[in-house]
Amino acid sequence: MKKRLNLLLVLALSLVLAACGSNGGSDNSEDSNKKIIVGASNVPHAEILEEAKPLLEEKGIDLEIVTYTDYILPNTALDEKQLDANYFQHIPYLESQIEENEYDFVNAGGIHIEPIGVYSKKYKSLEELPEGAQIIMSSSVPDHGRILTLLEEKGLITLKEGINKTTATVDDIVENPKKLTFKTDIEAAFLPQVYKNDEGDAVLINANYALAAGLDPANDPIAIESKIDNPYVNVIAVNSGDENKEEIKALVEVLKSQEIKDYILEKYEGSVLPAE
Repeated sequence: MKKRLNLLLVLALSLVLAACGSNGGSDNSEDSNKKIIVGASNVPHAEILEEAKPLLEEKGIDLEIVTYTDYILPNTALDEKQLDANYFQHIPYLESQIEENEYDFVNAGGIHIEPIGVYSKKYKSLEELPEGAQIIMSSSVPDHGRILTLLEEKGLITLKEGINKTTATVDDIVENPKKLTFKTDIEAAFLPQVYKNDEGDAVLINANYALAAGLDPANDPIAIESKIDNPYVNVIAVNSGDENKEEIKALVEVLKSQEIKDYILEKYEGSVLPAE
């Protein structure tokens, strides 16, 4: 009798456990979702990712966003597999970081462009800049070629012929009629404060940091880089091989969707532009 009772209890317990397992597999849809963790700058990258969240959920993917305020940690975290992807850097910077740190990263897709601007509290145009004017720009070397190309396009300097302008440095300037001086030791995140403190004669600020500081990158600058054939596309970076993962392909597809393009155009009013 005792053995029979024990057998019945075991059978009853088995049925309960089976029922629980069945309910968990069918009713809790979130548990069946795939999850990706993406590192991003606060503005505009994280904001764009937040807009993409519900679109990814429709594809069965839960997106977790980790925000960063510098240009170093997002790549370190990606290399250490703490992230599945990051979204904060343009192509020349990504390429320089791969070469410098031997990262095994690839560009999974270009999403948007942030035209860089020249800001000045003293002058209303580049033409007004006096002889010996101090130009303050990011300490990030991959941005130097971008900035110098902008100044060359505006007629302030001339760079050496035949060089790759995306990697140009101050040493590549061959003509400098106004004898401009260049300060290049300030981190990009601090440039808006430098501008607000009225330091230097002109400050070159990346649009993401300008937006985060409450500036209007479409209207506040006295000059802005060309949006045509701009190579500085902000991309989704992943470890090599991960670009073929279903979740990463879905992420890029959503970020390139018309819904996200429309959001970027409406939200940032020209300060940020879809890549395609």
